Amino acid sequence: PQEKFNVNSYDIIVVAVITVQTCAGMLINAFIVAVHCIAWMKKKNLTSSEKILMFLGCSRFCLLCITWVHTFLSRIYPELFYVNTVPEILSVLLSFLISSNLWASACLCVFYCVKIANFRHVFFNYLKVNIDRIVPWLLLGSLFLSLLICIPSYEITHKMLCNYLNATFIGSSWMLNVKADDVVLPFFFASGFGFSMAFMTLILSALLLLFSLWRHKRNMQTSSLKNLSVEAHVKAMKAIMYYFFTYSIYFTCLIFSMLYSAQSKNPLMFLCLVFQYAFPAVHSLILIFGNPQLEKILLRTLPCVKCKVC
Repeated sequence: PQEKFNVNSYDIIVVAVITVQTCAGMLINAFIVAVHCIAWMKKKNLTSSEKILMFLGCSRFCLLCITWVHTFLSRIYPELFYVNTVPEILSVLLSFLISSNLWASACLCVFYCVKIANFRHVFFNYLKVNIDRIVPWLLLGSLFLSLLICIPSYEITHKMLCNYLNATFIGSSWMLNVKADDVVLPFFFASGFGFSMAFMTLILSALLLLFSLWRHKRNMQTSSLKNLSVEAHVKAMKAIMYYFFTYSIYFTCLIFSMLYSAQSKNPLMFLCLVFQYAFPAVHSLILIFGNPQLEKILLRTLPCVKCKVC
């Protein structure tokens, strides 16, 4: 009974912490989506950056919602994962939303790189001129790639569940491990490869943008331009490096949680889970304060919220 109590207490703490993070992240991303939906209804059109931000906000809102449901059920009602189609559907949704979130972030970084960076190359100049027409295709392509990654997860999760039930029925844990490795490893390899493609696209775009800003800053220093312009470039470079660092940690935690998903009681796994939930909220908040229009609307909205609460 004491062991059961400790397990239940740990699960309740995990669910409580994750719930707080999920609510904060969903509110922040719902704000981004709501602002752009209102702007879309007013202007009947959105800029390329607004389309990407709206897509990213929707993706992160749904991702936080589904991951919270998955965490809540796995911790509080684990018996539901033996019900037909429940684990399969959750697996498909998680694979699709994680992939779409990674690709949406990569699209945003590619867009800023093409818009801000300055390289004398024919292909780069073509992208800079046609980026507004390319963005919708980038978003559609990210959805298509996410579907390709998530489609096999249904059948693989179903096979894993059948292998687990069969091995449990005959009492062979060795057979369970062998069959699980045969089924899971190809899926993890395919998913990890798809996630890595989005991550490398984002990292490459960030490095190119960072190099372009550094080169432009050096040229301004040698030509004795105003210090304010130099400071603005330094600030932008610091923001890119911060994003590069935090996204690298997020991707590492994502891969680590995939490889060691069975060790749910590991404290390191709990830290990885906490960071995975914190990143969509923190980065979306950074995007809000990095966008003057969103920041202005948020600061204008907060006093109204305070008044209603009081």
